[in-house]
Amino acid sequence: MTRSEPIPTLTRAAGDAAAGTAFSPADPAFSPQVRAPLDAGGPPGRAPLPVWDLSDLYASPEDPRLGLDLDQAEAQGKAFAARHAGRLAAMSGEALAAAIAEYERIEEVLGRAMSYGQLVFAGDAQDPANGRFYQTLQERVTAISSHLLFFTLELNRLGDAELEQKIASSPALLRWRPWLRDLRVFRPHQLSDELEKLLHEKEVTGRSAWNRLFDETIAGMTVKVGEEEQTVSAALNKLSDRDRAVRAAAARGVSEAFGSRIRLFSLITNTLAKDKEIIDSWRRYPRPGSARNRANMVEDEVVDALVTAVRASYPRLSHRYYAMKAKWLGLPKLQHWDRNAPLPEEQDRSIAWPEAVRTVLDSYRAFSPELAKIGGHFFEKPWIDAALRPGKASGAFAHPTVPSAHPYLLLNYHGKTRDVMTLAHELGHGVHQVLAGEQGYLLSGTPLTLAETASVFGEMLTFRGLLDAERDPGRRRLMLAGKVEDMLNTVVRQIAFYRFETLLHDERRKGELSAEQIAAIWMQVQTESLGPAFDFSEDYGVYWAYIPHFIHSPFYVYAYAFGDCLVNALYGVYREGGVPDFERKYIDLLKAGGTLRHKELLAPFGLDASDPAFWQRGLDVIAGFIDELAEEGPGAGSGAGPGAAA
Repeated sequence: MTRSEPIPTLTRAAGDAAAGTAFSPADPAFSPQVRAPLDAGGPPGRAPLPVWDLSDLYASPEDPRLGLDLDQAEAQGKAFAARHAGRLAAMSGEALAAAIAEYERIEEVLGRAMSYGQLVFAGDAQDPANGRFYQTLQERVTAISSHLLFFTLELNRLGDAELEQKIASSPALLRWRPWLRDLRVFRPHQLSDELEKLLHEKEVTGRSAWNRLFDETIAGMTVKVGEEEQTVSAALNKLSDRDRAVRAAAARGVSEAFGSRIRLFSLITNTLAKDKEIIDSWRRYPRPGSARNRANMVEDEVVDALVTAVRASYPRLSHRYYAMKAKWLGLPKLQHWDRNAPLPEEQDRSIAWPEAVRTVLDSYRAFSPELAKIGGHFFEKPWIDAALRPGKASGAFAHPTVPSAHPYLLLNYHGKTRDVMTLAHELGHGVHQVLAGEQGYLLSGTPLTLAETASVFGEMLTFRGLLDAERDPGRRRLMLAGKVEDMLNTVVRQIAFYRFETLLHDERRKGELSAEQIAAIWMQVQTESLGPAFDFSEDYGVYWAYIPHFIHSPFYVYAYAFGDCLVNALYGVYREGGVPDFERKYIDLLKAGGTLRHKELLAPFGLDASDPAFWQRGLDVIAGFIDELAEEGPGAGSGAGPGAAA
């Protein structure tokens, strides 16, 4: 999963700084800022999991080059403002193109610095020195980028005809048309220069400060599972344990850990929701999700069509599948800790890191040797942090950093099949980011709705490669069931999350919400989405609190469902073989970065996301898998399997 928060009326570096990093072999090199031994979290008797080396960005937080870069960026930013502020309207097309190129160079320096700070913090958020370093860096970058703020504001004050005339007169400016196009989407929502500058400079003590509080709180928490104290990430991983008693214990531990801090998480959520309401009101956004949709370069109506299609499909997807799963597990009702339980016949084997790497790269190579070659660089070089250790960010992400460097991947690798799929997912992001980087810093950014394309496609390649190679019918059914669960988590669960955010933000406009009110909204959307097969215990009402997307990237989550349904349709076209030179067209899609919109990118494949039938096609893939499972599902249904243990 990537996470970015474009704020077009700010500089890109400042927007990324406000958002934080996106929330997976090489000869691992010790990275001082990670402050963990190489074998941290590695299973006994096995080769250590890789830890990234961030020195391709900076050698350490004390690296003199970091200070020099920021000093130079500050001087260049001041000089840039002195030369250009108030003069854009009078500039020729060629002169404006040169100014944008100069702006990009300064922005990339700031982007490199902020990427480094984000990754250091993600590597160990428990270390107070990392928190101070990250905050100080954000404050410095925000101050420097204030000198650049005028540029995007003034560009948006140019009239359409005026700007088009400049573009028509300059081939150099034509290159920047996609960036200007996306910038001007926010033109109706732009405030006065003084207000924009105030919002920009206050970000470090506003939303980003609450983000940091959330991250540091999660990183410092421990969860009691039985008699053991575990990190939040490790405890959540136990929710997929084969032993139902272990799952139940982990669920109780997570509920107790978050429940004891629920006033803090409620305060963070209420404050950020109110902050968003204030900003949205000033910017005249029609509804809470509109700003995100503009940033994703997708119309509100397209998102509505996706949400409507998924919600209408709950009965034939999640409701039906989980009723089948309850039967396979021999349970009259599922509890929330049974949602990701292994199926009775499923082998609970641990997959070593080298095997996971080989599996993913072989699957990529079978589709495209070019993609596999790019993906191989992540394992040949220390670009991945997969080790398990306290203080490290939970989950997984791919951070693009800047085109002059390379992406980094963070995972928490537990050796499960889902971890292999996570590796395939994040590697897809990384490969996409490498290819899109050819467009340069300003044009490489991909809207979230399309950023999930390569990641989900990489997962599908890996799954299909494993499925097609499996000859045992029982194992194939188990693999199919696992894929269905992953797809339900990606589509149904994420749309439920989106509904939760929508309802929460709507209710917050009436006044501050109590923890009980937030829990009621959470339970409402979970009951609706997962269906009657579940008997939800009251303690599940706090589980919204651990999900970082609600804090870091409001209304981000539908992008996962968008990407999954898009890839289902795209992969279907690939399997049908109806599009000549599919591989090359797919790679061209990834290389386009942010230069093209979804309609232009999907047109070569005969697909159109604005067509309601498009979403139905993607959802039909999941329904078809469930149909296949229903014919002869896994598990004896007797309750005797390990999954039904008390």
